[in-house]
Amino acid sequence: MTTAPMASDSSSAISYVGGAAMYPTKNIIENAVNSPDHTTLVAAVKAAGLVDTLSGAGPFTVFAPTNAAFAKLPAGTVDTLLRPENLATLQSVLTYHVVAGRVTAADLMSMIRAGGGQARLVTVQGGTLTARMQGSGIVLIDAKGGTANVTQANVLQSNGVIHVTDSVSLPG
Repeated sequence: MTTAPMASDSSSAISYVGGAAMYPTKNIIENAVNSPDHTTLVAAVKAAGLVDTLSGAGPFTVFAPTNAAFAKLPAGTVDTLLRPENLATLQSVLTYHVVAGRVTAADLMSMIRAGGGQARLVTVQGGTLTARMQGSGIVLIDAKGGTANVTQANVLQSNGVIHVTDSVSLPG
């Protein structure tokens, strides 16, 4: 699969995700709730009780899987994760998509170059995501060896940055 070229890093630019405007003056949650491509992610964040955290000062870098990314999971996985008895697992999966700090695509590419072709990102969950270049795009490798392409980079927020991905990353 090919990945989209990385966008420029302009802190005043309005990005569009799923046709919805993402305003750099709004926080991650305020913007994410408007994306029709991220309704599953937003529902999961709400179910996991992470709205207040991701509305906080941050900064955070969120690798945000689309609805289509969640649909790639085995049938019933999302419904199972959303059950109250699976709260800890849901929180683990979601926080595995978050890195402390504001890491733009340019930052990621610099980290990959400095790391000899890969960068290890420690997630809020405590696990590691590995970032590599694939052509002009960035691919993430999760703890289980799964890959997620960054399909839209640098969706800037008041409390961080979102990079849209085409797959759900899973912790070990």
